[in-house]
Amino acid sequence: MKVNAITLRSGNVIEYNGKLCVIIKNEILQPGKGASVSQIEMRDIRTGNKDNVRFRTQETVERVRLEQTDYQYLYTTGDDINLMNNETYDQITVTAEAMGPQAAYLQEGMVIEVETFEGEPLGFSLPDRIVMEIVEAEPVIKGQTATTSYKPAILENGEKVMVPPHVESGTKIVVKLEDGVGTYVERFKG
Repeated sequence: MKVNAITLRSGNVIEYNGKLCVIIKNEILQPGKGASVSQIEMRDIRTGNKDNVRFRTQETVERVRLEQTDYQYLYTTGDDINLMNNETYDQITVTAEAMGPQAAYLQEGMVIEVETFEGEPLGFSLPDRIVMEIVEAEPVIKGQTATTSYKPAILENGEKVMVPPHVESGTKIVVKLEDGVGTYVERFKG
C-alpha cells in the first residue's frame, strides 16, 4: 500500500530498495528555503542494519502490513526454538539469533506474538512482564537497605538483573522486558 512519507510513524514497516525496514524515528524538517522533508531512521528487519533516509514529504513509499499470529513456545533444541500456532497447530522453527536477546526469557507454554511477511517470521513479541526466580544474589549489607541502591542478581535463565537489597536468592520477581533486556519491577505476589 503506497503512503506519503510524511504519514510514516515509529513501528511502521516499509519496503525500501527491495528490503523490509521498520521505522525507528520520523522527523519532519522544514528548512528555510524549499519544501519540507521527512528524515527517517529505519532498521532492516532481516539484517538489523540501520539507515537514515530523507524523503520529500509528498514522496510515496510502499508500506507493508505484517501478519500477527500467536504461537506457543514448545522447546529449544540447541540453537533452534520450536513454536506452535495456537489455532492450526502448525509448528515452526526459528533460531535464537533471529529472536534476539529476548530468547533467553522463553518459558514453557509462553504465548509469543510472531509477525510474519509472506510466511517468513520477522518479529517476535514476548509478554511485557514475566515471573522468574532469582538463583543467586549478594547478601544484604547492614545499612544498605536505607539507601535506594540496587545489587546484581542472577535469574534462573542465567541473565543478570539489578534488584533492591532486600531481594534474596529463591525469591520470585516480576521482570519487565524492554528490547530483550529484563529489569526488576516488583516481588511476585502469588
